[in-house]
Amino acid sequence: MAPESPPSIPAPKGRATSTNPPTRFDPVKIELDLNALDPNELRQSQTKFFEDTSKSILVKNDSPDVGYTWGLNPYRGCEHGCIYCYARPSHEYLGWSSGLDFETKILIKRNAAELLRRQLKKPSWKPAVISLSGNTDAYQPAERQLEITRNCLKALSDHRNPVGIITKNYLVTRDIDILAPMAKLGLVHVMISITTLRNEIASAMEPRTSIPTRRLDAIEKLTEAGIPTGVMVAPVVPALTDEELPAIIQAAAERGATRAGYILLRLPGEVAPLFEDWLKRVMPERKDKIISRIKEVRSGRLNDSRFGHRMRGEGIWAQTLMQLFEVTCKRHNLNQLSQPLRTDLFIRNPSNQLSLFDEDDEGA
Repeated sequence: MAPESPPSIPAPKGRATSTNPPTRFDPVKIELDLNALDPNELRQSQTKFFEDTSKSILVKNDSPDVGYTWGLNPYRGCEHGCIYCYARPSHEYLGWSSGLDFETKILIKRNAAELLRRQLKKPSWKPAVISLSGNTDAYQPAERQLEITRNCLKALSDHRNPVGIITKNYLVTRDIDILAPMAKLGLVHVMISITTLRNEIASAMEPRTSIPTRRLDAIEKLTEAGIPTGVMVAPVVPALTDEELPAIIQAAAERGATRAGYILLRLPGEVAPLFEDWLKRVMPERKDKIISRIKEVRSGRLNDSRFGHRMRGEGIWAQTLMQLFEVTCKRHNLNQLSQPLRTDLFIRNPSNQLSLFDEDDEGA
């Protein structure tokens, strides 16, 4: 049985949603009495941070749809607040909602770099590409002050362990001083995620991410520093952003991107009613068309978790999108050369080795 849609309430400024639908584990469901709430109360949505006391930092991935085995997430929950985020339901395991809680209650792994160094030094660790932002964005706003991701990159740099980064935030350029030396050794690549080039859609759908032009600026700046950088058009929202796919790829290629990928929107668990409510509030005239097209590529559903299908969808429209993607990439000479990141340079105990960066450098 599909989850019921949450009440439609105007989202607070800088948030994609304003509701907290019950989790799948809640024994009691509470309905809001909107008439009894103060409008000022509805607009309040301060972010709160909590210490994550996890004893390990790396998560193993066994999905054949994802091109990495190990993931590292310095944060749980994400202040970027993308309404479509597939990671939202993971907040329910913490006893919080996949709605506004996901955007406003953030767990921080302050000792992530220490845990990572400990893992990399273990004799059992076999050097492999580690993905940053496999679940939530490692460069979300809190990273500017906390620098947890930056410290993890320092650890990976010291051990010369390869890393792949995907982010929607221009803040990644802050760490060029670490990433550029790693790139010279074939230890890093970065993917900048761009969903749309239209600011009005991005600000409503991804309220606290960098605006599209800044993400293109990030591609250019990273590329100029010699860091292999690409664009991930993700997610492609049928009947909303799909028409932009060629323009996004072209814009990224003109800024120096050498590779591209895309992921088709899927709406797991509580993400579906949140997204439907967002459509009803933000673009009611397109809601039915968008939902219908999503179902068209998802065998009549809003989500398809099957390996081999969940990233690309199926049916004529999905095939057409894939062909358009391939033709556009070929036109702009993307995905022509794909050198795997190196694992043969790994250093298990780097204390007696020269670092790739100056430990006294505090960064930009």
